[in-house]
Amino acid sequence: MNKTLLTPDKDPMGHAIRDFYQNRQTQILRIFSPQFEEDEFPINHLFRTFDEMPPVEQKALTLAEGQILDVGAGSGCHTLALYEMGKKEVDAIDISELSVEVMRNRGINSVKQLNFFDASLQGKYDTILMLMNGSGIIETLENLPRFFDRARELLAPNGSILMDSSDLSYLYEQEDGSLLFTEEDNHYFGEIEFTLQYGDVK
Repeated sequence: MNKTLLTPDKDPMGHAIRDFYQNRQTQILRIFSPQFEEDEFPINHLFRTFDEMPPVEQKALTLAEGQILDVGAGSGCHTLALYEMGKKEVDAIDISELSVEVMRNRGINSVKQLNFFDASLQGKYDTILMLMNGSGIIETLENLPRFFDRARELLAPNGSILMDSSDLSYLYEQEDGSLLFTEEDNHYFGEIEFTLQYGDVK
């Protein structure tokens, strides 16, 4: 499982987040994958207010309590929404140096460039928040035991993990609504490889 941190020269998402924060406009953030056609990611999606978030994220933020760890916090939109709800005990982490810089500039008090799996991340949290496809850091089904071991290290007694994921079954859906998997699809369809490109950064 990946423990790396992102430097600016390898961080297309971070550059897009910083550009949008500073200028409210960006170049196109492109997504490439062998499993689907080239796509684009709308960066303004990362700067939503609570009212603009989908119901599943609103519900998670409502349920979050106590000492909260916001994993992969990105632009900090979920942490800021928690602040507005009066939930101030939030530690935000992200592997992106540029995203951490933006979060600090947006007024997030406790934010660090850290990987969830890095042993230097210590603490006991009542809520571990992993939104906007937060399960993606697990990468594969075989990594689930290691993820849960790490989560147990960080959770306080009776703590909770609030996580969402993307349903990728549509990539295999046929016209009649059935799902078609071939011999080449020898892995769980939720496991996906992709790369990002923002301008010359990829």
